[in-house]
Formats: sequence, structure tokens, C-alpha cells
Amino acid sequence: MGCVADERLLAFRFDCGAPWLNLLATRGRAFGGRPVERLYSPARLTEWLARGELAPARAADRSDLERARELRETLRALALPTVAGDPPPADAAAALTGFLAAHDDPVRLATGDRLTRPAPATATAALARVARQAVDHLTGPGRHTLKTCPELDCRAVFADTTDRRRWCPSPACASRGRVRALRARRGDGPASPPAR
Repeated sequence: MGCVADERLLAFRFDCGAPWLNLLATRGRAFGGRPVERLYSPARLTEWLARGELAPARAADRSDLERARELRETLRALALPTVAGDPPPADAAAALTGFLAAHDDPVRLATGDRLTRPAPATATAALARVARQAVDHLTGPGRHTLKTCPELDCRAVFADTTDRRRWCPSPACASRGRVRALRARRGDGPASPPAR
């Protein structure tokens, strides 16, 4: 049973609404006492990129993995205040600007059965594509579709174009939130997640 639970916890999530948001979800329960690191090896980064149709020509190495984790946390540091309507941290914006300046990936399109683009040469080049998408989302009208899961250990950022979701797409967060709300209505417990 423990092995099945571990597999579920370590499964990649591709349900957050955009590849850059899915990158944020590679660290589950990011604000809890026991975060779940889903990018635990270069091979896992290569797998995540391939499943997101960003398979690099060369497999990821340890330095690519470190850059992916740094980029993920930089994007998280920019996404959370964007959702809250707060000013973004200048150091995170500078780090993202520097990352993009260092990893230029010119767009070259090809036609055929569909519009395509050559595979990124490296995992870091693939991450630069994800970072550019994040910049467009965070600075354009799409930022208004972003929400944060209210579960304190999760706080996942996700896109909600319907404006009807309360929790992130994880069934566990919605289930915990609904149970807590039911208990609050019955007078059995607090209506919101307990502070940690």
C-alpha cells in the first residue's frame, strides 16, 4: 500500500493549465512539513520535459536539474504575489530576466502536418521555453485566470478560465477542504485550514 501511495505522490501533474504551472507542481505540498520532490533526478527532468512535448536533443544532467529547480522556485516567487495582487519580489524578477538572457532560444518554425519547432538542444533550452511562457502568462491578461489553492501545505498556482474552481486540480486538496467546510458547518472544527 505504501508503494502505491508513494507512486501517486510522485506522479507528475499536467492538470494545472499551462506547462509552467505544471513545473511548479513538480514540488508537491511545497509549503507543508514534508514537501514532495518529483524532480529528484536528471532522468525525471528529462521525462517531465518529454511528457510536456519539450524533449531535449540531449538528456538532462545534474546542472540542468539544479537550474530546473531554481527556475521553478523563481516562478513560484513571482506567481504567488501576482495572484494575490501584491508587488513581485525584484530579486525573483531579476533572476528570471537573467535566466532568459543567458538562454536565448530563437523561434524557428516548420510546417508539415502541423506547425512545429525543432526540439530544444538541451534541457535548459527547454526550460527557457517554459520560462518565456510563464512571463507571457504573468504579464498578460492570462494572469487574471490564475488562482492559488487555499490548502496551506499546497498553495499550488493553477489557471481557472471558468472562475469556478476553488481548489487546485488535486482531488486530495478538494476533499480535505470539503471535509473541513462540512465540519465547520456542523460546528466540529474550523472553516479554514489551520495556520501553521
